[in-house]
Amino acid sequence: MTQDSFSRRDAFVALSATATGGAFAAPAQAQQKARPTHHRTITIDGIDLFYREAGPADAPVLLLLHGFPSSSRMFRNLIPALSDRYRVIAPDYPGFGHSAVPDRASFKYGFARFAELIDKFLTELRIDRFALYVMDYGAPVGFRLALKRPGQVTALIAQNGNAYEEGLRDFWIPVKAYWADDTQAGRDKMRGGLTLEATRSQYLDGVSDKSRVDPDSWLIDQMLIDRPGVSEIHLDLFKDYRTNVELYPQFHAFFRERKPPTLIAWGKNDFIFPPEGARAYLRDLPEAELNLIDSGHFALEDKGEEIAALIRDFLGRKLKA
Repeated sequence: MTQDSFSRRDAFVALSATATGGAFAAPAQAQQKARPTHHRTITIDGIDLFYREAGPADAPVLLLLHGFPSSSRMFRNLIPALSDRYRVIAPDYPGFGHSAVPDRASFKYGFARFAELIDKFLTELRIDRFALYVMDYGAPVGFRLALKRPGQVTALIAQNGNAYEEGLRDFWIPVKAYWADDTQAGRDKMRGGLTLEATRSQYLDGVSDKSRVDPDSWLIDQMLIDRPGVSEIHLDLFKDYRTNVELYPQFHAFFRERKPPTLIAWGKNDFIFPPEGARAYLRDLPEAELNLIDSGHFALEDKGEEIAALIRDFLGRKLKA
């Protein structure tokens, strides 16, 4: 790695820590009482986990779990919009955002390990009741967490976070082929999903007004993917995603048995997780509130105000402060 490469990388890391992308408008009462966001790091099993936190220490907890290829930065505007009323916490998984990147030789990157670390993270923060916001990778991490702590999930918010076969359509054909192919050639075919073009498309596909999406988002994500060794981590996670599908029946049983109050706020133009996956939740959670939003995968980028309003209304009705 050249000195120039490190300089450019460090500049982007600094940018990712400071850029807000322009916080979306929250209700007037929230704007007046919004709490500052704190940027913290905690060590779990010897691994430094970065997280963002805001809100009163004694308020109901909302745990935000991010997707690929993003980090807790995807919640940079949602956190202040909710922090007047809730204790909002958003961690980065290992290998993402500002969390540590342990070597693959000593750390097994996978969704089960991520869920184990988030479970220990909650223990360290002494959190034993929480509402859960899951997006993309956040769904298999969060639903594994729910299986570990079934009585502690006070509410569920699913934003393009899949848990049903119906949500695995055309986009997943090559991914499923990779699950069945253990060759290096099969692994190399997936590298196209780690390019700047692929990252940019996740933010812009399905968005009607692309000028509302902050380009820093995909540039920062790509910079983090391009760190030495990180692309191999993501290829490991692409492979491990098959273990999430195997757990779908257990996730569905949790929904049916525990019946958590559920809000579905889904970018309906998402090619990765199309709306069939959103509607499928109603099979096990018939009381869930389904909202199909005119957006794509990262719906918070252009429809954050709408989603924040839905969450405030939903949690205001379902949770006791």
